Amino acid sequence: MADITIKLFANLREIADESSLQLSGETVQDILFALVEKHPALDELVFERKGDDLKLCGYINVFLNGDNIKHMEELDTKVNDGDELGVFPPVSGG
Repeated sequence: MADITIKLFANLREIADESSLQLSGETVQDILFALVEKHPALDELVFERKGDDLKLCGYINVFLNGDNIKHMEELDTKVNDGDELGVFPPVSGG
């Protein structure tokens, strides 16, 4: 298992009451599961669940070392020790 840093932004950071934390897993999905296990209030903001079907909420962006996982293997993307995962909710402003 890899130990990585996950960084939370905007309302995700406010809900979790922390901006970054260390979590372990083998894939992005493992890391996000560990995140929502630690902060259950984030679950419905990060995941869409329909029966046994699970996917990221359409408006959430997840970046692994600066690369959007949508251009990788999405939730199945492998992580390595020292990686950084950023989770971004939608933001607006002017």
